[in-house]
Amino acid sequence: MRLGGEPESSNFEDRTGQSGGFGGGGFGGGGLGCLLPLVASRFGIGGVVVLVIGYFLLSSLGGLGGGGGVLPSNSPQRTATAGQSTLSPQTKEFLLRVLGSTEQTWSDIFRKSGQQYRPTKLVAYTSGTQTACGFGQAVMGPFYCPNDNSIYLDPDFFNELSRRFGAPGDFAQAYVIAHEVGHHVQDLEGTLNQAHNMQARASEAEGNAIQVKVELQADCYAGVWAANARDKQGSIMEQGDLEEGMRAAEAIGDDTLQKQTQGRVVPDSFTHGTSAQRVNALRTGFQSGDPKACQAL
Repeated sequence: MRLGGEPESSNFEDRTGQSGGFGGGGFGGGGLGCLLPLVASRFGIGGVVVLVIGYFLLSSLGGLGGGGGVLPSNSPQRTATAGQSTLSPQTKEFLLRVLGSTEQTWSDIFRKSGQQYRPTKLVAYTSGTQTACGFGQAVMGPFYCPNDNSIYLDPDFFNELSRRFGAPGDFAQAYVIAHEVGHHVQDLEGTLNQAHNMQARASEAEGNAIQVKVELQADCYAGVWAANARDKQGSIMEQGDLEEGMRAAEAIGDDTLQKQTQGRVVPDSFTHGTSAQRVNALRTGFQSGDPKACQAL
């Protein structure tokens, strides 16, 4: 990737290097009725949590040291204390420029349809941090929280993506960010709320199938961003970039991860789509450059 021509985003918060501890209290007797209504989508390594008032559906693929969790609204809060940032200047610039590029792309797309794009915020953190969707942990992988319209990412995930999943490269990392931005676009469009309502009436398997559609559309939206970034003057795209992204998409398909973690594939538990589906979704968005080509629910 060739970064440098696009402006750095200002919608960023650096919480790396901060440490936190549990506050007072415990899970208590709040029960399921206190669960936060949300659709928290995680990038595909740590699984997906779909949470609605009254019940929850949890699908975990194991992920980076374990699966994600579900936190009730009265769960113990962790308070971050001030600490020195562990984010390198190079990584920070990369995050800000990729996020800035997505803001340019989606602002242009929304403007063409007579709408205004409201950017998401990217929060970089270390190990764990408090969010409006509960306590976020690095073991979940990057995720988007619709309750505060923010993306949460532990930058060490990029090392895991390269070393553990064999998907190195700066465009593979940009794909991760663009996928989560895709969820923010879905939030603005009302897709996440629609999925939330559909899942409230669905069985677990049906709910998972709905989530797969949500995730594949976010992959497609990542491709749309890449296509539009390529077509701008001073394109950030270089030869081999798309292949890096497709290699990452293939590495984190539900079928591939399940084979690695449990030795067998359970299609009804898929929450992100197969490797082939994720690659195809990214390619579709890239080849069209048009969000209308990304199949909705």
